[in-house]
Amino acid sequence: MTDTGRKVGVFICHCGGNISDVVDVNALREFASKQDGVVAATDFRFMCSNQGQARLQDTIKEKGLDGVVVACCTPKMYEDMFRETAKSAGMNPYLLEIANVREQCAYPHRSEPEKATEKAKGLVKSQVAKVLRLEPLDVKTAGIHEGVAVIGAGIAGIHASILLGKAGHKVTLIE
Repeated sequence: MTDTGRKVGVFICHCGGNISDVVDVNALREFASKQDGVVAATDFRFMCSNQGQARLQDTIKEKGLDGVVVACCTPKMYEDMFRETAKSAGMNPYLLEIANVREQCAYPHRSEPEKATEKAKGLVKSQVAKVLRLEPLDVKTAGIHEGVAVIGAGIAGIHASILLGKAGHKVTLIE
């Protein structure tokens, strides 16, 4: 544990070989396990699969994780899914970060596995450091004002106001 008391888990995806054929996932897992605050480090063939999600969820619960780094592919595809899995395991989903080792390490350094592995270590190390410093976020909801403000009282503004009013909206016309 660290001075923040946060317990971090690192989950490394093989991406069906897209990552593990280039990056030495065993070395990456060993490196990750030695980082400050990391209490669990594991790898799996497909972290995005149902089995991978179950492993993530089970480890969060078993180890009492309150921070997670997933070393995998692009966050654009899977970040929301990983956050939802963390949330369903009782962890604040905003204490999860993605280290994009597929697009940033495995793909550009396919012919240089050692370089890809070292770069992946740097990404994981930086994301672990980030997770240790993150503040938990809460989702807040705000009420919505259902009225409409139309700016401009020219022909178009007046016409829009009339149409919006007929559609049942409260309209404020601003000159």
